[in-house]
Amino acid sequence: MFKLIETRMIVPNMHQLLFEAPEISNQIEPGQFVIIRVEEDGERIPLSVSDWDREAGTITIVFMNVGETTNRLSLLEDGMEVPTLVGPLGNPTEIERFGTVLLIGGCYGIGSIYPIARALKKKKNRVITLLESRSSYLLFWEDKLREFSDELYFITRDGTKGLKGHINRAAEIVNGLERSVDRVIVNGCTYLLRRSSEITAEMGIKTIVSLNPIMIDGTGMCGVCRVSIGSKTKFACVDGPDFDGHMVDWDELFQRRKSYMSEETIPMNTSKCEEHHAAKIRGKKS
Repeated sequence: MFKLIETRMIVPNMHQLLFEAPEISNQIEPGQFVIIRVEEDGERIPLSVSDWDREAGTITIVFMNVGETTNRLSLLEDGMEVPTLVGPLGNPTEIERFGTVLLIGGCYGIGSIYPIARALKKKKNRVITLLESRSSYLLFWEDKLREFSDELYFITRDGTKGLKGHINRAAEIVNGLERSVDRVIVNGCTYLLRRSSEITAEMGIKTIVSLNPIMIDGTGMCGVCRVSIGSKTKFACVDGPDFDGHMVDWDELFQRRKSYMSEETIPMNTSKCEEHHAAKIRGKKS
């Protein structure tokens, strides 16, 4: 069992969990993820690791409450335990001295881009960070990212911070920089990954995306997380999660991600099962 030290909602619908997991924290590198299970008979879900403390033996996970399992995860309270926390899984993000690197983070990707920014800065890169959200109140970890960013930009759909609009305006930011960008790394929802890759393809900038397909075991045995990269089939869990964004078959990925959308969201919106589950969790803690 793995102890949850602290849980809190950092912005609406976005949660931050601090777990006691020394074996994972001692090995984790930027870009890797864990598989977590809330209950013994529960679903296994992959979540990126957004921070860690090797000395304290802890890892930090930031996730969005979007389906039945993440909702159950959000109902956990400080001091409770989960039966499964496996990792680190996947390949670390390539960290070298590239020159100028643009990091794009949106939604939960704002958290998972943080350790990448920290590692790139230690390699003496010039780090430009761009955060995208629907509104300023959904942005988080600005101070943490500012510490390792030479420049920090924002795009919000309602214009409450930075440029008004969507990620489509990223090209304006890139074109306005004093130095050319040598590499782009994107973490966040699938649309953000795809649109960022389309923009950078037009600009001829190598772009790395962290893919988030449906996943079960996380070790390459089930094949559920397969994606098409160029003309080859890859497994996101063992071959990724990072891939060249200009090589991804985005149409296929979008279709596969929709496979169980109704099964995830309908139970949350149409039944009383979560009220029952919350009561069950409170009963376990007492």
